[in-house]
Amino acid sequence: MTPGETARVLVEALPYIRQFAGKSVVVKLGGAAIDRESDLALAQDVLLLRSVGVRCVLVHGGGPQVDAMLRRVGKEPEFRDGLRVTDAETLEIVRMVLVGKINRDLVAVINSQAGEEPVAVGVSGEDAGLLTVTPADSIFGFVGNVTNVRAELIHRLLDDGLTPVISTVGTNAEGQPYNVNADEAARAIAVAMHAEKIVYLTAVPGLLDDPVDESTLVPRLTSDELRDRLSHESVGKGMIPKLRACADAVDQGVGFSHIIDGRVPHSLLIELLTDHGVGTMIRKEKTW
Repeated sequence: MTPGETARVLVEALPYIRQFAGKSVVVKLGGAAIDRESDLALAQDVLLLRSVGVRCVLVHGGGPQVDAMLRRVGKEPEFRDGLRVTDAETLEIVRMVLVGKINRDLVAVINSQAGEEPVAVGVSGEDAGLLTVTPADSIFGFVGNVTNVRAELIHRLLDDGLTPVISTVGTNAEGQPYNVNADEAARAIAVAMHAEKIVYLTAVPGLLDDPVDESTLVPRLTSDELRDRLSHESVGKGMIPKLRACADAVDQGVGFSHIIDGRVPHSLLIELLTDHGVGTMIRKEKTW
């Protein structure tokens, strides 16, 4: 890249930096997009956004990692309608993998890139009642729906210059832990924080008209248009909770939802700070 091209990139990013400075952005990292190389690029993206005043919150899942651990102990993962069936044994493994492994690894990677002053702090939805849940349908076992988010705790961490990394295990009023779908947890957190954006980092380029042809990427659509696609045969069951969460987020006050490929280095910066982006953007009303 020539100096002139570098200058054009920086100039293109400037209005977006101004627009999002002081605003909250919730970034949901799917388990399928978690690997060392991608995590390093994401850490750098989050730290750069933080340095220009964007208040980033990272929410992570870990489905493939949970599946792998279940199989190691001789237990086959079970899903219904794209959601994990979680009995007591599965719940313990979910807590171990999400809170004890993935969360700690992400915090370590971000802090390794932060220089002399570590900024990432790991938080479970169980901590201080951050995520309060009620049981979902009994067929799912210990799976909860988020009913309350203590957003002031997240804002307090951000005000102190820290970057929260949240694992999605919540508790009911009696303190019983529940597995929470990470897509839904991220949506609930973004809505409670009055976030400007929620970004889903996935292992796909975005919403595709043809799931086997990446050239059919849908770059923009409204929440209503997205809901119309939920029953389309091209949408896999695993994508339904994510797409529904995107539509719900913007309908409930979040400015924009994005679905992007977390495997692409620095895809978060490209989506937020360039004119064209790399994935699918959803908002409530059509303004393009």
